Amino acid sequence: MALPFFNVQKNKKRDQIIAIDLGGRSTKAIHLQRKGDTYTLLRYCVMDAPIFEKSISVNLLADHLKAVHSALNTKCKLVSIALGANDALVRQAELPQMPVSDLRMVLKTNSKNYLQQDLPGHVFDCHYSSADPGTKSKDAGATKNTAPKQKVLVGGVKQQLLDDILSAVRQAGLVAESVIPGVIAPFNSFEVAQPESFAKEAVALVNIGFKSSSICLCNRGDLAVTRVVNIGGDRITQGLSESMGISYAEAEGIKIGMPGEVQSNLEPLITPLGRELRASIDFFEHQQDRTVSQVYVCGGSARSEFIVRSLQTELMSPCKSWNPAANFTLALPPEQTAEIDHVSSQLTVAIGTAVAVLS
Repeated sequence: MALPFFNVQKNKKRDQIIAIDLGGRSTKAIHLQRKGDTYTLLRYCVMDAPIFEKSISVNLLADHLKAVHSALNTKCKLVSIALGANDALVRQAELPQMPVSDLRMVLKTNSKNYLQQDLPGHVFDCHYSSADPGTKSKDAGATKNTAPKQKVLVGGVKQQLLDDILSAVRQAGLVAESVIPGVIAPFNSFEVAQPESFAKEAVALVNIGFKSSSICLCNRGDLAVTRVVNIGGDRITQGLSESMGISYAEAEGIKIGMPGEVQSNLEPLITPLGRELRASIDFFEHQQDRTVSQVYVCGGSARSEFIVRSLQTELMSPCKSWNPAANFTLALPPEQTAEIDHVSSQLTVAIGTAVAVLS
């Protein structure tokens, strides 16, 4: 699943891609190759993100993309970009059954009617929960003036932001394959990393980002609920810094490396995130009449076993971190091979973005 915001050559099979996750604090990128049913991770990098003020600078982003490409040390020029939750929205909607190209136009001209929000100057993409109904079903013409509706996952982004990103990609000497909302990427990663659980269970995928966290609730291979919570690793680190009277950098190190030493300071900072996520799980379980069997946590803060355990206490569901590259063949340089288990949780969105292109 991709929800790309511009049309690409969908009939052209790709065998490798660079996927770039433009995060709030750090940019994560991978170079992934596919041969048959095998994915090979060739290289990854994690770099400090450039500072964006009110609007993104095309030149600054282009320079950053060049630096990312240089760090990956690859001749591949084809890139797919994942946007953060503040830059790309994802919604569930009931929409008339028609080809996706038509749905895009319907939303562009009447987003308020279907998404309960007026979104001028946006471009959209859609994904049907079932196969894309490019042609009408037999009962679709039962009433002439109405079309049957179907559950659709909708992605949206401002046209100006999309244009700026595409300009930056070109300026960096790269070729844009797609731009997608990063919120859905853990869903793609999980399908490859945990195919049995993906196909047979109801699970929650929690991605703790810098400024916000997202949750995807998956029911036997279907993305049933997505939600973004405006609490991320930054708030936890900032709160720890203030409560202990230490620097932000010191608080970040303690949060990941020695959380048990500051348990009384950390727990109150994690509780609000757990409560918000629990509300999403309760909604899903009531709506789907299924119990979430496992919560999988990713993102930089998932490297802290204490944070994962604290979420488990608050969510009242089994929680664990997971490796999105678990089923990949590794063809990494030795130093990256040694670090992949520690870094993999941060690469979840980049991996899911690459899988969307290559699958």
